[in-house]
Amino acid sequence: MAAPDGKLRETDTANTETLFRLIQSITSPKAEPFKQWLAKVGYERVQEIEDPELAAKRSRAIYKAKGYPENWIEKRMRGIAIREQLTNEWERRGVKEEKEYAILTAEISRATFSLKPSDHRKLKGLQKQNPRDHMTDIELIFTMLGEASTVEIPIQKDDARISSK
Repeated sequence: MAAPDGKLRETDTANTETLFRLIQSITSPKAEPFKQWLAKVGYERVQEIEDPELAAKRSRAIYKAKGYPENWIEKRMRGIAIREQLTNEWERRGVKEEKEYAILTAEISRATFSLKPSDHRKLKGLQKQNPRDHMTDIELIFTMLGEASTVEIPIQKDDARISSK
């Protein structure tokens, strides 16, 4: 990897999953707080699988803790629900690969903002953060409108085709 001096250095790296596995394998008592935290987070995610409403409540609490206003949180949560409807519809229509979702999402973003999501990220100075978490109320509303329309239009066309038969 490139070092601050610009030279390439041989470096060990790990992704999040690998780091968690490393923490689990450490036998030191000093690692115990991390292991307990991992167990707690894992248990919470299992609970959310059993009751998805818990995940929504957790998301709301996180946004609130970050200082987002309640009305923004409501729009963001509604946007998440609309996005889920969209991805469910795409899946129903045969979209399978992550790259296909990215292409379709980029098309909606281009139609809505004349920007690809990556350009929207750059415009807002974001790295890996979700651009939707940094959108204004109006941007969230337009994003929801673009995605909801993308779901609704083909469904209406399907209904019209079926009723004309």
